[in-house]
Amino acid sequence: MKKQLIALSLFIIGAVPSYCQDTVAADKPKSLTFSGFLEAYYCYDFGEPANNTRPDFVFAHNRHNEVNINLAYLKSSYQKERVRANIAIAAGTYMNATYAAEQGVLKMLYEATAGVKIARNKDLYIDAGIMPSHLGFESAYSPDCQTLTRSIIADNSPYYESGAKLNYRTDNDKWFLAVMVLNGWQRIQRVYGNSALSGGTQITYKPSSGIVLNYSTFAGNDKPDSNRQTRVFHNIYGTFALSKKIGIIAGIDYGLEQKRPGSRYWNNWMGAAVIVRYQAGAKTAIAVRGEYYSDEHGVIITSGTPNGFNATGFSANFDFYLLKNVIWRIEVKTLKSTDRIFTDNTGAATTANLLASTALAITLK
Repeated sequence: MKKQLIALSLFIIGAVPSYCQDTVAADKPKSLTFSGFLEAYYCYDFGEPANNTRPDFVFAHNRHNEVNINLAYLKSSYQKERVRANIAIAAGTYMNATYAAEQGVLKMLYEATAGVKIARNKDLYIDAGIMPSHLGFESAYSPDCQTLTRSIIADNSPYYESGAKLNYRTDNDKWFLAVMVLNGWQRIQRVYGNSALSGGTQITYKPSSGIVLNYSTFAGNDKPDSNRQTRVFHNIYGTFALSKKIGIIAGIDYGLEQKRPGSRYWNNWMGAAVIVRYQAGAKTAIAVRGEYYSDEHGVIITSGTPNGFNATGFSANFDFYLLKNVIWRIEVKTLKSTDRIFTDNTGAATTANLLASTALAITLK
């Protein structure tokens, strides 16, 4: 695996000289670009977990009482005429937790896509490979998110997906439409014994410069054929710029999965989050988030308690831009559940969890 990773890194780095030799004019757009990202963080979970790992439904910023790297990647992007491609290798606690089911060097592939424009005069592409998920308004890349930590709905729906996507953007940029064939629910390789592909759709509408409305879906089976249970998932969100300083993001997830193979009955789960952000100054911003998640039957989050996983949360976040590409963040978050699904610092079961976090995120372009 180390040899494969070194070879991949050398390929990305080694492309730089050839690119420089091929550049003919400084004022022309670069066809090959390089970027990077690193986010260092520290979280203190007042439940003081003995293994220093936050609850198992948390995938981003999931280590307690240690300075660590959530995500660090190197990325190479190519765009020319009707062809585009991206490749990024990554490491960090986010990668360890989120890609735990993947094999070998696939655990290090944050993104790897190739795309072809199939209409000369229209923004119509086919892209294939490992790509960011089409579900949700939060991603692993922190600067695109309004808060330091992720909401429960973000951590418990796909961050990435693999497959092929046909996507179209209208000339006026108001509509984006996509349909995709996927290898499963956040999978690069399908589950052993699974012979069926999954599917998804996405519709994004921008009625004005300050409003974005999105509806995305997923449908498929993420289990072996011997235990086939169809899963259907709906993700709806909107972003609203109320003014130059105030913005709101609101989203809701709703999912269904068959109770057992061939059943006419379904288990369901749902979650929601609302974030309000205030740009206090040129270099500072404040955000608050309220959230709710319910999974009574343990489809996504297994709790083993009478009411299943049922929790509400609130967080307050402060951002300070040290530079245009450097963000320092502080956040305090509390979660409260119906059942005793958390533990306190004595190891006793409790219904509440308190977290304090800080992070420094740097983007290199």
